[in-house]
Amino acid sequence: MNVPTKPMTAGRMRWWIVGLLFVITVINYVDRQSLSLLAPDIQRYLRIDDRVYGHVVTSFLLAYTVAYIFAGRVCDWLGTRRSMALFVGWWSFAEMLPPFARSGLSLGMGRFMLGLGEAGNYVVIPKAVRQWFPAEERALAIGICTSGATIGATLAPLIIATVASSSGWQAVFFATGIAGLVWIVPWLWIHHSNRAGAPESSADLSLEVPSSDERAGVWSSVLHNHTTWILMTARFLTDPVWYFYLFWYPKYLFQYRHLTLTQVAHKAWPVYLAADIGTLVGGLASGILVRKGLIPLSARRWVMLISACIFPLSPLAALLHNTNSAILIASCIAFAHMAWLVSLTALIVDLFPSSQVATAAGVIAGGSGLGGMVSTEVISFVIARSSFTPIFLAMAVLHPLAFLVVSRIRRDPAKRPRTSGRLLASRG
Repeated sequence: MNVPTKPMTAGRMRWWIVGLLFVITVINYVDRQSLSLLAPDIQRYLRIDDRVYGHVVTSFLLAYTVAYIFAGRVCDWLGTRRSMALFVGWWSFAEMLPPFARSGLSLGMGRFMLGLGEAGNYVVIPKAVRQWFPAEERALAIGICTSGATIGATLAPLIIATVASSSGWQAVFFATGIAGLVWIVPWLWIHHSNRAGAPESSADLSLEVPSSDERAGVWSSVLHNHTTWILMTARFLTDPVWYFYLFWYPKYLFQYRHLTLTQVAHKAWPVYLAADIGTLVGGLASGILVRKGLIPLSARRWVMLISACIFPLSPLAALLHNTNSAILIASCIAFAHMAWLVSLTALIVDLFPSSQVATAAGVIAGGSGLGGMVSTEVISFVIARSSFTPIFLAMAVLHPLAFLVVSRIRRDPAKRPRTSGRLLASRG
């Protein structure tokens, strides 16, 4: 008698999926860091100043913001497997465009194309986690995926400095773009087994099967939910801190701390390593609180409150004369921000049904892109007329203010039925 080959079990596959999402998030952040780390060389090559550089960054963020709104809907429509392959393929080709730029305008157009694709990564993650994990494990799963961003930011200076010094800055963009295209192969292969029992082929693991009316009303439900606007506002206020550390902090170290690219690669990595630790600690902490009986909403907010209390240290990152001490303070800020962000993302997963979670994540993340665009223009204006010090001062209050906004959420996600994550694990 022929026994059919058993497909990869769902319990095992969910961790493979999380692992692949971690890897592509690493690549995603190396791609976006490539411009800021190579900015001095590219600015000299194209003969553009800091204001034009700021506009190039804004073009990325503009596309990123617009794409968020539609990427979530595309993900809910196509599913995580196909939509992620589409997003990664798009942004990987866009990453290879800067070597062909001949002006600030053409460079900005290339980064605009990059932003259109990269946003998709961050709507697929919450949808996948919402489908595969119970409430007490979601923040950790999100933390693992999100840690790819901070690992990518940590590795980016070392990778980019090595490739640029040996092969020129143009080679960096080709190498990172090809890495994304290669990643699509294992993603499609491993996720192919969802035909044999994964949630997308049967139903969401929360056992929520949306009706046709619910599917048709996704936009209306998300936009009329006050939680959407609260979390969007929180991201508008706080994500500019992370964008600063991605797009401007290397330039700050070049111009005001007088470090070379090699020195930045060897001195700045603790900032991004601390951010990586923050994603895992933030995810673990709220998961522990949920296991101890706290409702998910309260657990996430406790982590966010503790994180917000660290941000008044931010001005010291500019005021301390010792560069190593200043980098230590910056590391604390990066740690706190990522613990905050993981908890906020977990709230999205907790508070929205599976049929809406990617759309909601995209709309909420639109606040991130909008905040990034506004802050980029403000930062470029301020440093052209003053210094980076006012920027570090402003970052001291953004998260505490955002916490007051998030405190307005009253919905209790514990009233939802628990997901069948344990059943899934037993099946694995």
